[in-house]
Amino acid sequence: MIYLDNAATSFPKPAECLRRALERYLQIGASPGRGGYDRAIEAEEAVSAVRKKICRFFGADDTHRVCFTYNATDALNLLIQGLLRPGDHVVSSRLEHNSVLRPLHHLQREGRISFDLVPFNPDGFIEPDQVSAAIKSATRLVILTHASNVLGTVQPVEEIAAVCRSRRIPLVLDASQSAGVVPIRVKDWGVQAIAFTGHKSMLGPTGIGGLVLAPGLDPEPSRFGGTGIDSRNPYHTLEYPYRLEAGTINLLGILGLEESLDYVDQSYTASYVREMSLLRKLIDGLRELPRLRLYGAERLEHHLPVLTCTVANRHSEDVGAILDGDFGIAVRAGLHCAPLVHQELGTLEKGAVRFSLGPFTTKAEIDAAVEAMAAIAS
Repeated sequence: MIYLDNAATSFPKPAECLRRALERYLQIGASPGRGGYDRAIEAEEAVSAVRKKICRFFGADDTHRVCFTYNATDALNLLIQGLLRPGDHVVSSRLEHNSVLRPLHHLQREGRISFDLVPFNPDGFIEPDQVSAAIKSATRLVILTHASNVLGTVQPVEEIAAVCRSRRIPLVLDASQSAGVVPIRVKDWGVQAIAFTGHKSMLGPTGIGGLVLAPGLDPEPSRFGGTGIDSRNPYHTLEYPYRLEAGTINLLGILGLEESLDYVDQSYTASYVREMSLLRKLIDGLRELPRLRLYGAERLEHHLPVLTCTVANRHSEDVGAILDGDFGIAVRAGLHCAPLVHQELGTLEKGAVRFSLGPFTTKAEIDAAVEAMAAIAS
């Protein structure tokens, strides 16, 4: 199989990372923070070490404010539902994934909040002035994708963060696509929180993600249960990181994330340059084909190795099925859980085909993808 769906889940994973994580788990696999015996203490110390690495990787400054979740969707739900109160207004964008859009729509339907979605420009970028214009007196939160999972565009976060600071509104980023691909500097940018997932470009296992919170942003818990501390209290503790971690955390996933994070931290800058070179090769090859239309490919500055396209008079899912069945190429076809992007692109009815490259993508695989698309297009 030629795997070009890394924006959904990276594959293959670095096998040595998962093997080391499993070996450690078999050695220390007690419940972190749930006992005073040596093995439980060792497990808790291992988790704390991963929190420190994540804090450093994302340029944050408070290890205790790294909270583990199942994935970025889980993290975003915790944040959105924990921060917003009746009457609050939110600013987001039409680039968003359903992990942001659906929580906002549900809260709006319940009559608790209102929100506005700023557009993106023809190149696929959110303009800071549009964010500023959407902020109201009742705005409590600006929440935006750092990078579009459809167009691959990396948003001008520093400029948007400056707008939010001037209006005293916290900025939260969905870093699902960008974490592990491009540098993220929470403190330097003035971002109040990021949500990340381990299974995409951080090259970790599925089922592990988290929040990195800046001091001063304090979502209320929306899940309650055991934490291993303050057990006499009938209410969930407000102490970090347990404030947002109810129940036993995913120790194996955390150990897997640590191993993959070490791997990514050593190589992601060089890998990004290589992947973008391959993306340029893919674009150049597809641009020459009849009946193909490319989206978000005019300029590759501030861009991820992601390309979305359509074939005239072909449903995207048919194209994806042909690529898989006839050519052994895995891509993502459809709406990519980002329906408003496709509405803006005019691809809502038939969807689009997304190629997303990863650190193990080869030149030969890109050549094969271009040849397969040429056959489909002709």
